[in-house]
Amino acid sequence: MLKDLRIKNFTIIDDLSIGFGPGLNILTGETGAGKSIIVDALGLLLGGRASQDMVKTGRKEGHIEAFLDNTDHPLLGELSIESDEGIILRRTIAAQGKGRTYINDTPVSMQTLSSIGRDLIDIHGQHEYQGLLKKESHMFFIDTYGNLHGTVAAVQLLHNELAVLKNTISEMRDRMLERAQRIDFLRFQIGEIDSAHLKEGEKASLEEERSILMNLSKLKESSETAYDLLYNSEGSSLEKLASVISKIGDIAQIDHEACEIFRNLESAVPMIEDAAILLRNLKDKYDIDPQKLVELDERLEVIKRLEKKYGEGEGTILAYRDKASEELENLERIEEQLDGLEFSLASGQESLTSAAEKLSKTRHAVSQKLEPIITGELKELGFQKAVFVIDIKKKGVVAATGMDDVEFLFSANPGETPKPLIKVASGGELSRIMLALKCVEINHQSENKKNPLQNSELRTLIFDEVDAGIGGITAQHVGKRLKDIAGCSQVLCITHLPQIAALADHHLKVEKILDDSKTVVTVVPLSGSERRNEIARMLSGRITEGSIKHAGELLGVDIVDQL
Repeated sequence: MLKDLRIKNFTIIDDLSIGFGPGLNILTGETGAGKSIIVDALGLLLGGRASQDMVKTGRKEGHIEAFLDNTDHPLLGELSIESDEGIILRRTIAAQGKGRTYINDTPVSMQTLSSIGRDLIDIHGQHEYQGLLKKESHMFFIDTYGNLHGTVAAVQLLHNELAVLKNTISEMRDRMLERAQRIDFLRFQIGEIDSAHLKEGEKASLEEERSILMNLSKLKESSETAYDLLYNSEGSSLEKLASVISKIGDIAQIDHEACEIFRNLESAVPMIEDAAILLRNLKDKYDIDPQKLVELDERLEVIKRLEKKYGEGEGTILAYRDKASEELENLERIEEQLDGLEFSLASGQESLTSAAEKLSKTRHAVSQKLEPIITGELKELGFQKAVFVIDIKKKGVVAATGMDDVEFLFSANPGETPKPLIKVASGGELSRIMLALKCVEINHQSENKKNPLQNSELRTLIFDEVDAGIGGITAQHVGKRLKDIAGCSQVLCITHLPQIAALADHHLKVEKILDDSKTVVTVVPLSGSERRNEIARMLSGRITEGSIKHAGELLGVDIVDQL
């Protein structure tokens, strides 16, 4: 239950605190006094869209805070938020930058604040009444009452899977039109790559070999000179090393310290001889072969041509070839795949139709149960001869929501054929129909305990302008139903009708006070003569002896005697 609401620096409100009680809380006041601003502020705690111009002029931040004495909600435990003393929902709107959201001073996301807030507070305003004119809301009401959202989700899943399958089949059929041409093209590409017999790293090896061929003269000259110096000429390195070894041998016979030098030099001889052999082989291969250079250039040109088509490097070309081969295999098997997909489509269509038919039967059963219940609520709201019909027609195709087209039909007058709400319902009738549906929903939730809150914790329902377009005896009927709802939920209602205001358990008057420097919005709890005078004002626009007497009649003799 909503106990307190504080609004600070929000639109024209400077700093306002409001206390609420159990039962029926009525807010009255002149048009433009700020009643709807209070509802708008609560709407922001439920995830409503905020804008920077909502912050009062000259202020940096606007603050909205609601205290509810509810102590239990499933999400609070998951978020490790303590709520033994109640729940405080708080939202800050910044004139510049981002706002912030909190639950019991713990920062939370807007989604979390909205999720918890909407389980605690339910607002019904003019936009929701107008939403009744959309047929989609009619189906949603039926599905909610019948607890069919799980079944609808299963139908939607089947529908979405079939949509994907149909799209795949359509794409495959389009591909079949180009299939023969594409197969020829892929075969050509694969053949072109295969005929090149590419090897990983081949291009780098060829380029190195070509570089050698381009420098043969220099390489041959250098290698021959090096071979002669090392081994082949008179006075070569090897010959000189032999002389050095001989001399060191003579020294070693006298001074044993030279032995190690002797051994090291002697071990170098076979290494130099091996190097000489390798060098001789190297210089012998540097024979000028013009034809070999031509062959290398031709091979490199083949690789470069393939790179222009399929990507740089042998690995990229071969990977392209593998991908083309896979596509070719799929195209060659496409007819077989298409047959399999079409079989799956037919099977899935049967499953979808079966699920949609089952959902449709359940909706019809729920509607048959609902029609008299809603009609009964409408009678309680003054529609003594009203006819309410839930019209369910089959669509030509099964959609994501099933095969049903659901629409509420209504007739307020005897002899008139029920017609769609958009064609027959006035603003006042629409608000009463919404109230009737809300009464059905509340009773159903109570019976099935579908609210996540504990039974001992009252949920808050807010009705803004539920009395639009009505008066007289109809207003009394609406007031009575609001009073009935307030027996099991806390109700906040903004009204301009004295018949409804007279039924309040807690009457709050909203006033806007203007002076030269500022605007102040106040909310004052009314009782006794103050309450009687406010209802008198609502009756005639001003307080007169007659309107005071009439207000006393609305409030009841016992209450008047106490004024």
